[in-house]
Amino acid sequence: MPRRRVTLRAVTTLFLARQHLARPHATALTAPRLRRFVEDVGGIQLDSINVLDRAHYLTVWSRFGPYDRVWLDRQVYRRRLLFEYWAHAACLVPASDFAWWRRAMLDYRGRHTGWSGWLRRNAKMIKTVREAVQANGPMGNGDFEGRRPAGGGGWWSWRPVQHALHHLWMTGALTIHSRQHFQKRYELLERAMPEALGIEPVTAVEFQRWHLERSLRAMGAATELDLARYLTFPRFRPGVRRAALREMLERGEITEIELEGSASRWLALTSDLPALARAGRAPALSHGTTFLSPFDSLMWHRDRVARLFGFDYRIEVYTPGPERVHGYYTLPILHHGHLIGRVDAKSHRADRKLEVRHVHFEPWFASAGAPPRGPDRLDQDEAIAGVASALSSLSTFVGGDEVELRRVTPRRLRPALVRGLRLGAKSHPPDAGDAPVGGEVSRAI
Repeated sequence: MPRRRVTLRAVTTLFLARQHLARPHATALTAPRLRRFVEDVGGIQLDSINVLDRAHYLTVWSRFGPYDRVWLDRQVYRRRLLFEYWAHAACLVPASDFAWWRRAMLDYRGRHTGWSGWLRRNAKMIKTVREAVQANGPMGNGDFEGRRPAGGGGWWSWRPVQHALHHLWMTGALTIHSRQHFQKRYELLERAMPEALGIEPVTAVEFQRWHLERSLRAMGAATELDLARYLTFPRFRPGVRRAALREMLERGEITEIELEGSASRWLALTSDLPALARAGRAPALSHGTTFLSPFDSLMWHRDRVARLFGFDYRIEVYTPGPERVHGYYTLPILHHGHLIGRVDAKSHRADRKLEVRHVHFEPWFASAGAPPRGPDRLDQDEAIAGVASALSSLSTFVGGDEVELRRVTPRRLRPALVRGLRLGAKSHPPDAGDAPVGGEVSRAI
């Protein structure tokens, strides 16, 4: 039976829709929309870098525009709509998926984690830490006495208490109760999420199939490598993922498809074939402009991003300053479904200013050419106006009264971006009763 042919445009369009980027900033954030978003993408990645804002806050802003962070924290750490666990690195995952992640927690107890020997030697430490949390309530690393082992650095030099807390969290004995200054505070799972203990965990086989289904749904269509790089935890033993995939193919739950211009085997949920067909007929990939966190779920597998969008991305946080090409913490610019450049920005909280260090447009966009993965040319003036609007929105979100625009590449596009920021400032004058609106432009120093 011949494989169904699917266009690259259809896959990209459905991917954007599943990532809730079909119409960024078009709807306000509500609890049901937050839950649906995280259920669809599988998780929101957490990261400690705060040069602009925390990654999870930015990821939600990318979809919904400015919102109240305190409200989001309340949904996570009081209402328990989401909870912290390891999905693609550390993530906020839906409480509605607890039965599946509970299986991962139970299985983690028997997995070789790279420090199993330490656990055997420190069983007393693990017991002591758990009893301390049980007796005292939520506790963080700083509430325990102890020092790091002498010499060395990095994760393997964690204090013994940190190893114990991490193990107890990963195995489901503890959960993250809250965060103070982004530092985790741990609590017994049964006290923080009492309803969770009544949820029966799924079987290992059900979890493997769910893991594939969740990743495929979030991407719309994917290669086997895409599946391995999307939800990267847990790392299944060799052959386990392939056996589960083979079973789902035989049961008709997954269908092999043929993607134009690709020699790889692509896969889609059989139930998603109508959605792929509709996506192929859509007049545009998406509508609107936003910026993406480097840790956004759309960017989790950067080789996939290159294949679908023709956009090569690398976070340069760990690159020495003189060797950086685009900047320390650059946010890809998404406009009408195309990645047209990147923004390197920094929030100066004390000065209530958003510093835009560098806006770097892709060469094809700067020359008003066609996108690398699609025939439709973009209106350059409209796109730059969209970037200006997104910068003003971002400034509002991070509490900036002013946008300081410094470098633009190519330089000839800078005047149009400055005009867009000034127009935005005039059309949205500050109001004493409103949250501060960014838009005032300072000249580059």
